[in-house]
Amino acid sequence: MRYHAAAMNPQDDPTPPRLAPLALRSVLGGVLMGLANLVPGISGGTMLLAAGVYPRFINAIGELTTFKFRKASVITLGAVILAAAVAIVLLAGPVKDLVVEARWVMYSLFIGLTLGGLPVVWRLIDRHTAGVWVGAAAGFVAMGVLALLQTGGAGAADREGFGFMLLAGVAGASAMILPGVSGGYLLLVLGVYVPILAGISDFKDALGDREMGEVVRIGLTVVLPVGLGVVVGVVAVSNLLRFLLRRFERPTLGVLLGLLLGAVVGLWPFQQGEAPEPGDVLKGQVVALDDDRLIFEATGRAVEPDDYPTAFFTPTPVQAASSLGLIAAGFALTLGIDFIGRDRKRRPSSEPSS
Repeated sequence: MRYHAAAMNPQDDPTPPRLAPLALRSVLGGVLMGLANLVPGISGGTMLLAAGVYPRFINAIGELTTFKFRKASVITLGAVILAAAVAIVLLAGPVKDLVVEARWVMYSLFIGLTLGGLPVVWRLIDRHTAGVWVGAAAGFVAMGVLALLQTGGAGAADREGFGFMLLAGVAGASAMILPGVSGGYLLLVLGVYVPILAGISDFKDALGDREMGEVVRIGLTVVLPVGLGVVVGVVAVSNLLRFLLRRFERPTLGVLLGLLLGAVVGLWPFQQGEAPEPGDVLKGQVVALDDDRLIFEATGRAVEPDDYPTAFFTPTPVQAASSLGLIAAGFALTLGIDFIGRDRKRRPSSEPSS
């Protein structure tokens, strides 16, 4: 069954939902969405579709941002956000470590997960007009440019300022709204994916150790700007998406399709972290040698593997074959989650969509 953009803009349901099952599904959707925000290639919107709460989530944002406080909307939005936040805090460290230590493995999986989102967006398009293809080309080019900037060294600049972290939060919020589009991937090509995950993990550890100085530092430099960006992004992107789908449905869906296709440009799996040399400039700071360890000269902070720039390498035949297997596994996983979501889609309305 094909579902259209009208399902993305649900009106008030005349039948009040049962709140307990709605809360449980919202918690499940929130956990899945939190995991999606940690893993480049997985779309939080797709996860909410799988949990059967995506239309109500979008509707809840629309209602609460216009000061309509219905109980079902408050429960849906609150449960999704709280569950997603808990999942992110608990799992940010392990996911970050996997990306740093087994980059080619994780990137191969990310490619499959990204390509698996293509059928999700494809089914949203009822007719493949010229507007769809123009939008797809624009989205592909935009994502390709981002990937080339990152490959060309854009990620070596300082990405830890308040303003950039705020923008990163806005970009990451797109994963909560757009089915098939991964905000985690956008963070990856912007060069802030690992720093954000590391900051969240360090914030959690500092809280546990009651190191309030570190809590305040990380809170002001990572948690606060990224959190504000996510709030702004969720509200802005959800309302913008509803507007664009009403006015320019097919070109908008074409752009989403192009973004997905272009996403794999920056996920070439055979790259790894490479330790810098003394005198190199990394994240806007000069790297120096101090007692046989690399440090940032300006701050004295040790250069960790998280900070290393990436470099391409030639894979062995085993690595190449394993990469293809991981891509297939990621593709199948996203398709499986989408299949679950299709079983729970809303029944078609007898009234024509506007």
